[in-house]
Amino acid sequence: MSEKTHSGKHLTKVVGEAYMDLHARAAQGAFVVWIAINVPAELFYGFDNVVYGVPESHAALNAAKGAGVTQCEKAERLGYSMDLCSYARIDIGSVSDKGMDSPTFGLPKPDLLVSDTNNCSLLVKWFEVHHREMGVPHFIIDVPFCYEPQKEKDRQYIIRQFKDLIKTIERLSGQTFDEKKAMQAVANTSEGINHWKRFLTFAEHRPSGITAFDSFVQMAPFLVARGTPQFVEHYRMLADETEQRVADGIFPVPDEKYRLFWDNIAPWHQLRDMSGRLAALGTNIVGATYTSCIGTVEGSFELFAFDGGDPLEYCARTQNCYMCPHGMKLRGKSMKEAVQKLNIDGIVFASNRSCKPYSITQMDQQKLMTGQFGVPSVMIEVDHADARKYSRESTFTRLEALIEAIEAGRRAV
Repeated sequence: MSEKTHSGKHLTKVVGEAYMDLHARAAQGAFVVWIAINVPAELFYGFDNVVYGVPESHAALNAAKGAGVTQCEKAERLGYSMDLCSYARIDIGSVSDKGMDSPTFGLPKPDLLVSDTNNCSLLVKWFEVHHREMGVPHFIIDVPFCYEPQKEKDRQYIIRQFKDLIKTIERLSGQTFDEKKAMQAVANTSEGINHWKRFLTFAEHRPSGITAFDSFVQMAPFLVARGTPQFVEHYRMLADETEQRVADGIFPVPDEKYRLFWDNIAPWHQLRDMSGRLAALGTNIVGATYTSCIGTVEGSFELFAFDGGDPLEYCARTQNCYMCPHGMKLRGKSMKEAVQKLNIDGIVFASNRSCKPYSITQMDQQKLMTGQFGVPSVMIEVDHADARKYSRESTFTRLEALIEAIEAGRRAV
């Protein structure tokens, strides 16, 4: 959204308070866990005094605030290759000088590291760096890759690991797990994501009530505050305000001529510039795989709601909500449905140098969407957090070529 809305101001408050609370409680003796983004943070609310930080989210914030390159260079001076994920380099760089240059003063030192194998294999190696340097225990959740919908045996395998994680925290922290508290946290997350999905539906309107850039920014509470009443409150506010703006005829790109769909992680260092320059061309990226998949199961962008039953079962069933562990069939199914629902004119495949799991299948996906379904597309090169690996002019030359192809297709009809 072009101007600061009520939900935009509230987002700043939610994120700021989440980081302040994390630092304050850590200083007061809380047990601190660092997690990968799809580790179920709701489980930690089953304990009285466990808090969590998300290095990936913290790295994205550094990039969005202009500190990404500075942090990457610190890691590179320590000997880490520029070819490594920029999230990892930002995090390692930030840790190297205890959060200097970080907009949140870094993350408090962890008592436990929890990574998983499904979203990104690099995460395990990345967290192993901290395990060696800090001497902190590292718990790895092994989640099977999914070429098809999750099997019951795989779900039970994941649940057993969640139970082992709970026992590990009980042993290390001296605290006792309360499943009812965790269940309430899962219910809060499910309710909040329901409002998130309602917010995303306003992309179906012509002109769209949102841009993908709005959804990129607004996904932050999912990473730093899920499971809380504040999480529910924020996404209810966001969806309600967006609904009112659409009713009032307020749209981010009012002269919308071309509707695009984005595939990959957000280029955090380019959000404002890219959004503004596209809007000047009457172009709106109205949706993205990255934000559509939140709260779903593999092969679908539809909400998978909590039924009030076993919270571990729900968390295990949604372990593969992100796109990286999906096979081509599942990726193609979910993207095709989104493209049809949103009346997409073209797709932007952002080949991301820092996220090989997300990017490696994109050429095949592009052939599928363009060749089989006839949707024009373009491949651009980005890096989600390292601005040195991005060419503004090259990117917009390709985006403008996509717009020209869409326009030529319309004239040919």
